[in-house]
Amino acid sequence: MAGPTTAQRGAAGRADTPARPPHIGPEERRLSRRTLLILAGVAAALLTAFTIWVLYGSSWLRVERVSTSGVDVLTREEVEAVAAAPIGAPLVSVDTGAMEARLRQKLPRIDSVDVVRSWPHGISLKVTERKPVLLVEKGAKFIEVDATGFRFATVDRRPEGVPLLELTPDRSASLRRFGGDRLLREAVRVAGDLPERLVKDTEAVRVASYDAISLRLTRDREVVWGSGEDGPVKARVLAALMKAAPKAGHFDVSAPTAPAVSES
Repeated sequence: MAGPTTAQRGAAGRADTPARPPHIGPEERRLSRRTLLILAGVAAALLTAFTIWVLYGSSWLRVERVSTSGVDVLTREEVEAVAAAPIGAPLVSVDTGAMEARLRQKLPRIDSVDVVRSWPHGISLKVTERKPVLLVEKGAKFIEVDATGFRFATVDRRPEGVPLLELTPDRSASLRRFGGDRLLREAVRVAGDLPERLVKDTEAVRVASYDAISLRLTRDREVVWGSGEDGPVKARVLAALMKAAPKAGHFDVSAPTAPAVSES
Protein backbone atom coordinates (compact mmCIF):
# COMPACT_ATOMS: atom_id res chain seq x y z
CA MET A 1 0.00 0.00 0.00
CA ALA A 2 1.42 3.39 -0.96
CA GLY A 3 2.31 5.88 1.84
CA PRO A 4 0.99 9.44 2.14
CA THR A 5 2.01 11.84 -0.51
CA THR A 6 4.16 14.89 0.10
CA ALA A 7 1.10 17.16 -0.02
CA GLN A 8 -0.67 15.05 2.54
CA ARG A 9 2.33 15.07 4.90
CA GLY A 10 2.53 18.86 4.67
CA ALA A 11 -1.15 19.27 5.45
CA ALA A 12 -0.85 17.01 8.51
CA GLY A 13 2.15 18.98 9.83
CA ARG A 14 0.29 22.22 9.48
CA ALA A 15 -2.66 20.78 11.35
CA ASP A 16 -0.41 19.86 14.35
CA THR A 17 1.12 23.36 14.63
CA PRO A 18 -0.78 25.62 17.14
CA ALA A 19 -2.28 28.80 15.81
CA ARG A 20 -0.37 31.98 16.65
CA PRO A 21 -2.19 34.72 18.60
CA PRO A 22 -3.00 37.83 16.70
CA HIS A 23 -0.18 40.34 16.75
CA ILE A 24 -0.71 43.46 19.02
CA GLY A 25 1.30 46.37 17.87
CA PRO A 26 2.88 49.16 19.97
CA GLU A 27 0.01 51.53 19.23
CA GLU A 28 -2.58 49.11 20.57
CA ARG A 29 -0.53 48.56 23.75
CA ARG A 30 -0.30 52.31 24.38
CA LEU A 31 -4.05 52.66 23.95
CA SER A 32 -4.63 49.79 26.42
CA ARG A 33 -2.40 51.37 29.11
CA ARG A 34 -4.02 54.75 28.58
CA THR A 35 -7.46 53.21 29.08
CA LEU A 36 -6.35 51.55 32.32
CA LEU A 37 -4.89 54.83 33.58
CA ILE A 38 -8.09 56.68 32.76
CA LEU A 39 -10.18 54.07 34.55
CA ALA A 40 -7.87 54.18 37.58
CA GLY A 41 -8.07 57.98 37.69
CA VAL A 42 -11.85 57.93 37.48
CA ALA A 43 -12.00 55.35 40.28
CA ALA A 44 -9.66 57.44 42.48
CA ALA A 45 -11.70 60.60 41.85
CA LEU A 46 -14.92 58.80 42.72
CA LEU A 47 -13.36 57.37 45.89
CA THR A 48 -12.07 60.82 46.93
CA ALA A 49 -15.45 62.43 46.29
CA PHE A 50 -17.18 59.69 48.29
CA THR A 51 -14.73 60.09 51.18
CA ILE A 52 -15.24 63.87 51.28
CA TRP A 53 -18.99 63.40 51.23
CA VAL A 54 -18.82 60.86 54.07
CA LEU A 55 -16.64 63.18 56.20
CA TYR A 56 -18.40 66.47 55.50
CA GLY A 57 -21.73 65.89 53.84
CA SER A 58 -23.22 62.77 55.34
CA SER A 59 -24.79 62.36 58.76
CA TRP A 60 -22.60 59.37 59.55
CA LEU A 61 -19.64 61.20 61.18
CA ARG A 62 -21.10 64.20 63.00
CA VAL A 63 -20.68 65.42 66.58
CA GLU A 64 -23.45 64.03 68.75
CA ARG A 65 -21.96 63.84 72.26
CA VAL A 66 -19.20 65.24 74.48
CA SER A 67 -17.55 63.39 77.37
CA THR A 68 -15.25 64.87 80.05
CA SER A 69 -12.77 63.12 82.34
CA GLY A 70 -10.17 64.21 84.91
CA VAL A 71 -12.21 66.91 86.66
CA ASP A 72 -12.14 67.22 90.43
CA VAL A 73 -13.00 70.76 91.52
CA LEU A 74 -14.40 71.76 88.14
CA THR A 75 -17.64 70.18 86.97
CA ARG A 76 -18.21 68.45 83.67
CA GLU A 77 -21.01 70.91 82.91
CA GLU A 78 -18.84 74.02 83.18
CA VAL A 79 -15.99 72.47 81.21
CA GLU A 80 -18.29 71.38 78.41
CA ALA A 81 -20.02 74.77 78.37
CA VAL A 82 -16.69 76.53 77.80
CA ALA A 83 -15.58 73.92 75.27
CA ALA A 84 -18.70 74.68 73.21
CA ALA A 85 -18.36 71.63 70.99
CA PRO A 86 -20.29 72.19 67.74
CA ILE A 87 -23.01 69.57 68.06
CA GLY A 88 -24.17 68.49 64.62
CA ALA A 89 -21.03 69.65 62.82
CA PRO A 90 -18.82 67.22 60.90
CA LEU A 91 -16.46 65.61 63.38
CA VAL A 92 -13.48 66.11 61.08
CA SER A 93 -14.03 69.88 61.01
CA VAL A 94 -13.76 70.41 64.79
CA ASP A 95 -10.81 72.70 65.62
CA THR A 96 -9.42 70.81 68.61
CA GLY A 97 -6.50 73.22 69.08
CA ALA A 98 -8.78 76.24 69.37
CA MET A 99 -11.00 74.36 71.83
CA GLU A 100 -7.99 73.49 74.02
CA ALA A 101 -6.77 77.10 74.00
CA ARG A 102 -10.23 78.39 74.94
CA LEU A 103 -10.51 75.99 77.86
CA ARG A 104 -7.09 76.94 79.28
CA GLN A 105 -7.80 80.65 78.87
CA LYS A 106 -11.26 80.73 80.42
CA LEU A 107 -10.66 78.09 83.10
CA PRO A 108 -7.24 78.82 84.67
CA ARG A 109 -7.69 75.85 86.98
CA ILE A 110 -7.01 73.65 83.94
CA ASP A 111 -3.32 72.84 83.70
CA SER A 112 -3.64 70.86 80.47
CA VAL A 113 -6.42 69.44 78.33
CA ASP A 114 -6.55 67.10 75.36
CA VAL A 115 -9.49 67.41 72.99
CA VAL A 116 -9.79 64.11 71.14
CA ARG A 117 -12.14 63.05 68.37
CA SER A 118 -13.90 59.82 69.36
CA TRP A 119 -15.12 58.40 66.09
CA PRO A 120 -17.75 58.23 64.82
CA HIS A 121 -19.79 60.74 66.89
CA GLY A 122 -17.91 61.94 70.00
CA ILE A 123 -15.57 64.55 71.41
CA SER A 124 -13.54 63.61 74.52
CA LEU A 125 -12.14 66.26 76.87
CA LYS A 126 -9.28 64.87 78.99
CA VAL A 127 -8.61 67.45 81.71
CA THR A 128 -5.72 67.79 84.16
CA GLU A 129 -6.43 70.32 86.90
CA ARG A 130 -3.82 72.40 88.68
CA LYS A 131 -3.13 71.35 92.25
CA PRO A 132 -2.54 74.00 94.92
CA VAL A 133 0.68 73.68 96.90
CA LEU A 134 0.24 76.95 98.80
CA LEU A 135 -2.54 79.35 99.71
CA VAL A 136 -2.35 83.13 99.89
CA GLU A 137 -4.91 84.55 102.31
CA LYS A 138 -6.77 87.55 100.93
CA GLY A 139 -9.42 88.91 103.24
CA ALA A 140 -11.88 86.11 103.87
CA LYS A 141 -10.80 84.24 100.71
CA PHE A 142 -7.82 82.15 99.65
CA ILE A 143 -5.80 82.32 96.45
CA GLU A 144 -4.53 78.95 95.27
CA VAL A 145 -0.94 78.78 94.01
CA ASP A 146 0.34 75.82 91.97
CA ALA A 147 3.81 74.24 91.81
CA THR A 148 4.99 76.81 89.24
CA GLY A 149 3.99 79.77 91.41
CA PHE A 150 0.95 80.54 89.25
CA ARG A 151 -2.04 81.96 91.13
CA PHE A 152 -4.88 80.23 89.39
CA ALA A 153 -8.04 80.47 91.52
CA THR A 154 -9.68 82.23 94.45
CA VAL A 155 -11.82 80.11 96.75
CA ASP A 156 -14.03 80.87 99.74
CA ARG A 157 -12.95 77.90 101.82
CA ARG A 158 -9.41 76.78 102.62
CA PRO A 159 -8.66 73.44 100.91
CA GLU A 160 -7.65 70.77 103.36
CA GLY A 161 -3.98 69.84 103.55
CA VAL A 162 -2.62 72.92 101.75
CA PRO A 163 -0.29 75.23 103.75
CA LEU A 164 -0.77 78.97 103.97
CA LEU A 165 1.92 81.31 102.69
CA GLU A 166 3.02 83.86 105.26
CA LEU A 167 5.08 86.25 103.18
CA THR A 168 6.44 88.90 105.56
CA PRO A 169 9.78 89.96 104.11
CA ASP A 170 11.79 92.50 105.96
CA ARG A 171 13.22 95.53 104.20
CA SER A 172 16.47 93.77 103.53
CA ALA A 173 18.88 93.48 100.64
CA SER A 174 17.34 90.08 99.97
CA LEU A 175 13.94 91.62 99.24
CA ARG A 176 15.42 94.32 97.03
CA ARG A 177 17.45 91.75 95.14
CA PHE A 178 14.89 88.99 94.65
CA GLY A 179 11.49 90.69 94.93
CA GLY A 180 8.20 89.28 96.20
CA ASP A 181 7.57 87.02 93.21
CA ARG A 182 10.90 85.26 93.60
CA LEU A 183 10.27 84.77 97.30
CA LEU A 184 6.88 83.30 96.46
CA ARG A 185 8.54 80.83 94.08
CA GLU A 186 11.01 79.86 96.78
CA ALA A 187 8.13 79.15 99.16
CA VAL A 188 6.48 77.03 96.47
CA ARG A 189 9.76 75.22 95.98
CA VAL A 190 9.96 74.39 99.67
CA ALA A 191 6.35 73.21 99.79
CA GLY A 192 6.95 71.01 96.75
CA ASP A 193 9.91 69.31 98.42
CA LEU A 194 7.89 68.26 101.46
CA PRO A 195 6.67 64.65 101.53
CA GLU A 196 2.91 64.22 101.55
CA ARG A 197 2.81 63.14 105.19
CA LEU A 198 4.66 66.28 106.26
CA VAL A 199 2.51 68.55 104.08
CA LYS A 200 -0.51 67.46 106.09
CA ASP A 201 1.24 68.65 109.27
CA THR A 202 2.33 71.99 107.77
CA GLU A 203 0.00 74.86 108.54
CA ALA A 204 2.11 77.63 106.98
CA VAL A 205 5.30 78.37 105.07
CA ARG A 206 6.82 81.57 106.43
CA VAL A 207 9.14 83.63 104.23
CA ALA A 208 11.11 86.52 105.72
CA SER A 209 13.87 86.55 103.09
CA TYR A 210 15.45 84.33 100.46
CA ASP A 211 17.43 82.35 103.04
CA ALA A 212 15.05 82.73 105.99
CA ILE A 213 12.18 80.33 105.33
CA SER A 214 10.48 78.40 108.11
CA LEU A 215 7.53 76.05 108.55
CA ARG A 216 4.75 76.33 111.10
CA LEU A 217 3.53 72.85 111.94
CA THR A 218 0.60 71.54 113.91
CA ARG A 219 0.91 71.30 117.71
CA ASP A 220 2.91 74.56 117.83
CA ARG A 221 5.99 73.05 116.22
CA GLU A 222 8.39 75.06 114.09
CA VAL A 223 11.00 74.15 111.48
CA VAL A 224 13.83 76.48 110.47
CA TRP A 225 14.36 75.64 106.79
CA GLY A 226 16.75 78.32 105.60
CA SER A 227 16.87 78.79 101.82
CA GLY A 228 15.08 76.61 99.31
CA GLU A 229 18.31 74.85 98.33
CA ASP A 230 18.83 71.15 99.12
CA GLY A 231 15.10 70.77 99.77
CA PRO A 232 14.85 66.98 99.31
CA VAL A 233 17.82 66.43 101.66
CA LYS A 234 16.32 68.75 104.27
CA ALA A 235 12.98 66.93 104.01
CA ARG A 236 14.64 63.57 104.66
CA VAL A 237 16.62 64.94 107.60
CA LEU A 238 13.50 66.54 109.07
CA ALA A 239 11.56 63.27 108.78
CA ALA A 240 14.35 61.45 110.63
CA LEU A 241 14.47 64.12 113.37
CA MET A 242 10.72 64.00 113.89
CA LYS A 243 10.84 60.23 114.17
CA ALA A 244 13.74 60.33 116.65
CA ALA A 245 12.25 63.15 118.76
CA PRO A 246 8.46 62.97 118.33
CA LYS A 247 7.81 65.37 121.23
CA ALA A 248 10.22 68.07 120.08
CA GLY A 249 8.83 71.48 119.19
CA HIS A 250 11.72 73.08 117.28
CA PHE A 251 13.71 71.65 114.38
CA ASP A 252 16.51 73.30 112.42
CA VAL A 253 17.50 71.79 109.07
CA SER A 254 18.89 74.96 107.49
CA ALA A 255 22.26 73.19 107.50
CA PRO A 256 21.14 69.59 106.80
CA THR A 257 24.58 68.15 107.59
CA ALA A 258 24.37 69.63 111.10
CA PRO A 259 20.67 69.63 112.07
CA ALA A 260 19.38 70.59 115.49
CA VAL A 261 16.31 69.75 117.56
CA SER A 262 14.96 71.10 120.86
CA GLU A 263 11.87 70.91 122.98
CA SER A 264 10.73 74.42 122.16
